[in-house]
Amino acid sequence: MLRLFKTLAVVGFACLAWLHPAARATAPMQYTYPPPESGSDVRLQFYWDVLQLALDETRAKWGPFELRPAAKVMTSARAEVQLTSGQDITIMARTTSQERERKLLPIRIPVDKGLTGYRLFLINEANQAAFSGIRSTRELKQFSIGQASSWIDVEILRTAGLEVVTGPTYESLFPMLMAGRFDLFSRGVNEISAELSANVGSHPGLAVEQKLLLYYPLPRYYFFNRSPEGERLAQRAEEGLRILMRNGKFQKRYVVFKKSILADLHLSGRRVIRIPNLTLSPETPLADSALWDTLEAELR
Repeated sequence: MLRLFKTLAVVGFACLAWLHPAARATAPMQYTYPPPESGSDVRLQFYWDVLQLALDETRAKWGPFELRPAAKVMTSARAEVQLTSGQDITIMARTTSQERERKLLPIRIPVDKGLTGYRLFLINEANQAAFSGIRSTRELKQFSIGQASSWIDVEILRTAGLEVVTGPTYESLFPMLMAGRFDLFSRGVNEISAELSANVGSHPGLAVEQKLLLYYPLPRYYFFNRSPEGERLAQRAEEGLRILMRNGKFQKRYVVFKKSILADLHLSGRRVIRIPNLTLSPETPLADSALWDTLEAELR
C-alpha cells in the first residue's frame, strides 16, 4: 500500500509539473501555415524559409518549435477565416489592410521588403500589341484586370478607377485569362516568373506583358490570431526577424531571393504607373527605409 501511495504521488507531482508554465514551455511552439493551393504554387515559400531562420535564431530563448503546413488545402480567404477563429493554422503570410489588422495580429515588417507592390501582368501573348501604347492610368482603364475576389488588390485597383474582374480562387484565374474573361492578370514581381513557368504548359500562349510596371505600396506581413498564444507566437517570430536584420542574415537571404526572381523579368525601360493604396493602416512603417526596397535601379 505504501509503495502504491508513493507511485501515485510521483504521478501526481509529474502532472502538476506539466501544468506549470515553465514545464509547458518545453513543448514545441506550433507554427502551422496554409499549404500551397496547388502543386505548382510556390508563391510563399520564401516567407516560410525566412520564418524558419527567424525561429532558429530564437531557439536558445524560446525553445523548440514546429513549422509545418496544415493538412488541408485552403484558399487564402478560407485561411483568414481559420486563423481568425483559431482553427487549423496559427500563422499566415498575407498582404495587409486596415480591416485585416483589426481582425488579426500583424508583425509590421514587410518580409519581401515591399516587392509584392511592384506588379507585372500575365497576358495572352497574342494581345501584346494592344497594351504597348499604355502610358498612364487613364489608358490602363481601358482594360480589365483579373484578381481573386478575396485579395485586397481588388479594392486598391477599383479605388484607382481600374476595371477588375474577380475569380473565386487563385487557380481559376489562369483559364479565365486565356479564355478572354479579362485582359491582364496582375502579379507581384516576386511571383510572376514561377507562375509563368508552372502554368504555360497547360495554358499555351501565357506570357509576361513586356512594357508596363504597376506600383502601389503593398507590404506582406506575418499574421497571427489575436489571443495569448497568438501574441506569444508573434513575439518570438518578430524577435527572430529583428535578430536576422541586425546580424545580416535576412539581407543575405533576401538578396538571393531578389536576384532569383528578377533574373528573367527584363524590367529595364518599362513604363511605371503608380496608384495609391488607401487600405493601409496608419501604423504601416512607410517611413522606415530600412524595411523597404525599390526597383528604381532595375528600371533604368
